[in-house]
Amino acid sequence: MTMQPNQFNKIMEAVQFHPLFQGLEQGTALSLVRECEVKAYQKHEVMLKGDTEREGLLLLLEGIAEVRVGEEVLEVIQKGEMAGFSSLADFLGIPSPEDHLLTVELRAVEQVKVLFIPFAVLARRWEDSNVHDYILSQVAIRLRDVYGSLAEQVSLARQLGEKEPFISRVQDIMSEEIVSIPPRATVQEAARAMSDKRVSSVLVTEEGKLEGIITERDIVQRVVAGGKSFQSSASQIMTPDPIVIPRLAYVYEAISEMVLKGIKHLPVIEGEKTVGIVTLSDLGRRKNASVLKTIRQIEEADETGLREVKEAVSVITDHLLREQVPVFTLLETVTSLYDRGVSRAVDLAAARLGRPPAPFAFYQMGSSGRGEQFMLTDQDHFLVYEDGGDHAYFKKLGSEIVSILEQAGYASCQGLMMASEEQWRGTVSQWQDRVRQWMVQSTNTNLLLAQNFFSYRLVAGSEEVGRGLESGLRELLARSKIFLYRLAQAEREQRPIPDLDQPIRSLFKMERKSLDLKKEVLFPYHHSLQILALKAGILGGTTLEKINALEQKGVFTADFAQDVRAAASQVLSLYIRLRWNEDSGDGSSVLTFSGLSTREKDELMLSLRTLKKLQGSVFAQFPL
Repeated sequence: MTMQPNQFNKIMEAVQFHPLFQGLEQGTALSLVRECEVKAYQKHEVMLKGDTEREGLLLLLEGIAEVRVGEEVLEVIQKGEMAGFSSLADFLGIPSPEDHLLTVELRAVEQVKVLFIPFAVLARRWEDSNVHDYILSQVAIRLRDVYGSLAEQVSLARQLGEKEPFISRVQDIMSEEIVSIPPRATVQEAARAMSDKRVSSVLVTEEGKLEGIITERDIVQRVVAGGKSFQSSASQIMTPDPIVIPRLAYVYEAISEMVLKGIKHLPVIEGEKTVGIVTLSDLGRRKNASVLKTIRQIEEADETGLREVKEAVSVITDHLLREQVPVFTLLETVTSLYDRGVSRAVDLAAARLGRPPAPFAFYQMGSSGRGEQFMLTDQDHFLVYEDGGDHAYFKKLGSEIVSILEQAGYASCQGLMMASEEQWRGTVSQWQDRVRQWMVQSTNTNLLLAQNFFSYRLVAGSEEVGRGLESGLRELLARSKIFLYRLAQAEREQRPIPDLDQPIRSLFKMERKSLDLKKEVLFPYHHSLQILALKAGILGGTTLEKINALEQKGVFTADFAQDVRAAASQVLSLYIRLRWNEDSGDGSSVLTFSGLSTREKDELMLSLRTLKKLQGSVFAQFPL
């Protein structure tokens, strides 16, 4: 990009105090800058690749860039900082090893403008001691950060013990011996194959293509209990188009699939070819043994067994945390396990009282409703049943559910937001009237109730009742624009997400030493996302589902949606780590900056910038 006179003056003004140009006579400095080139990069554009020959250094004039290895961020480069120091070896004439494969790349986080400084310019300044000191200090800082990051990974691997990689892949534990039969084979032949090979399932294949799967449970339920003949064909009782998993997928992904989909056998594929199978028993080997035990414990829990749900799910949560599983996968998995316990509690409560007189739906709110439950919280739920339902029955049902959940370790909600309370149960019509009142009389108390309510998620009961509820809620929202304005106004009156948009290394030397992730970041993030979702007609669901829906509706661009997901993931990771701290009881949501690595501080700054932009979009759409 050729510099225009006006642009040249701005560049000179920006770099005149930089160590590479500082102390020079004006004419010499002008001459050096003229040999440089201004370059611009778009968001997510790759600026430098590790395997590309370098011809100089980059000085960031605007924006932020990341040094990455794959999707792992090693370092964040900001305005006034330089990139490309790894190429100094080339500049100094030190040859690179022939077998050294560089996978590092520099990528723009947002629109970036840089000054490209050729090695010829650097050579003319190389004898200046100030330049030497600057280059040495920058390289030392980068080296320290890289060693710090490497030490964290080594420490993590040692905590997990042995010499195993701390994240295993499916191919490491799968069985490569595939037992298969054609679709026309009989059920008896399928059972004989399982017996002969001592396996609990067979794959149904046709000319190498996977058509279905038959498990021991299928034979019991569909043949023995279902009355089908053992001479029936495999195609008649198989589960068609079974869920599969790639051989290079991580073990935690297999665990998640089995937990979330309620299956115990996963065919393993490579491209279109079936190369093995992994079972729940395979996941029970070595350090996964506790996971298998926990899943079985929850599946088989009776009323007494529910008391052990808290401890059982904690085992899986701890395992996933130690495995460094991506935060949204962790939350989805753990929330699903808690859902199983809650659903079981609802079933047990209904069994105590006898058959319900009308269909009903049971909803979770709060962290569970948002799909962000990683530890057992207090109860936060409500009950909806068909118009004309027996109020007395559902009053008892709500109380029974609360009682059983208390036995399972869920403390009663101090704010009494539970189905045992009259305000948190009712018919579809009663709920519509209740929500209408919150919208019309938008007091701070009613806004708080509405915020909690609209974090709902159906976990047990009738989907038909749920659809009836949502149909009425959509009609109310279409006529209640003022309600959304009041929610936005309430959000504006609360403390905004902190603006840490300063050079991070100087920021954390200032008077601000900590940040309450729950109150200052997560609450406004959840509320902002909720307001935008309601405006777009998106009611319940997890936060991740709401982000995806807003992207599909065009409210978020694909890039911004990805930025929000990444920002939320990083903040939630820090929050979970704090809350899981056993030394502080239930943990704390206050993050102390001194406990963060340089990379974590940089990532936190970027995450807060994104979430603040999300909050700002709410204020822009609902101006005072």
